[in-house]
Amino acid sequence: MKSIEIGSYTIGPEKPCFLVAEIGINHNGHLDLAKQTIDAAVQAGADGVKFQNYRTEDFISDRSLTYQYMSQDAPVTESQFDLFKRCELDRAALKELKAYCDDKGVIFHSTPTSREGIKDLMEIGVQVIKNGSDFLTHLPLIRSMGNTKLPVVLSTGMATVSEIYEAVRAFRETGNDRLVLLHCVSAYPAPPEDVNLRKIPVLASAFDCLVGFSDHTVGTIAATGAVVMGANWIEKHFTLDKSLPGPDHWFSADPAEFKQLVTSVRTMERSLGHSKLGLASSESKNRESFRLSCVAAEDLREGHVLCDADVLFRRPGTGLAPAWLPMLSGRRINRNIEKGEIIKMEDL
Repeated sequence: MKSIEIGSYTIGPEKPCFLVAEIGINHNGHLDLAKQTIDAAVQAGADGVKFQNYRTEDFISDRSLTYQYMSQDAPVTESQFDLFKRCELDRAALKELKAYCDDKGVIFHSTPTSREGIKDLMEIGVQVIKNGSDFLTHLPLIRSMGNTKLPVVLSTGMATVSEIYEAVRAFRETGNDRLVLLHCVSAYPAPPEDVNLRKIPVLASAFDCLVGFSDHTVGTIAATGAVVMGANWIEKHFTLDKSLPGPDHWFSADPAEFKQLVTSVRTMERSLGHSKLGLASSESKNRESFRLSCVAAEDLREGHVLCDADVLFRRPGTGLAPAWLPMLSGRRINRNIEKGEIIKMEDL
């Protein structure tokens, strides 16, 4: 499984998980809000931020299509076209946001919906491209992404195995092997019983590539669990404030929640450690204090022949371990040993 480089980051096995705050459309079409959200993501510990540089006409023709969502604790139904149109980012906005992310030291990337959108991203100098789950079957677009030779992230929400296979094949036909597959459940929010994190190592094995998790659950538990299952990349919807108007804010992570996610993931990575059996360095100093030694059950006189009843097991573990008892029984001691005193080999 090949590691990939994105800026100063190496994404791969035994490397820190790359953590993405997906701002998506949570800027509500306002650059000032987008920049404030970037600032909050950086402060929370995000490695990357993701936007969407779609054109609404690329995927919606029927303007009568509606979408119902929760916003500010109330259900809202509106035209899908109108919803997406007001959150579009043109090339100038993308360039401005990319430069802002560069200044803040966070990796900017985005989800395009057309070859023109890919071209816009290439012109502003992105280092990675993301394909959304809704466009996984758009194989011409995936091939265009592969042809950039940049690392590409493919999200697999709503996908059958054959659809994932065809998307990966289309990508690899371009000669590009810098791929990250994201396990994803395209429900907002995704219920825990549908998350199925065990899919992560299966995807990695089946497609021999880096795998991550696009997290649509509420909270940080699933993202932390994804690290245990081998995720190299985690993407989480992010908002400056859950109470802002719009379809995604209420279930997105706010700055405090994303910071907790970062802390949990980094702690889990340290906790996973290595698989070599044996005691940890931090417990070495406790080995002698907490373990048991063979001690005299009563005052014993020189020349006494030991039996099992003469020996008790007590702290500290600086003497002979309890496992030595069969080798002590029947041995004669060569000095007086007081009750509770550790029995040593030289006493025999």
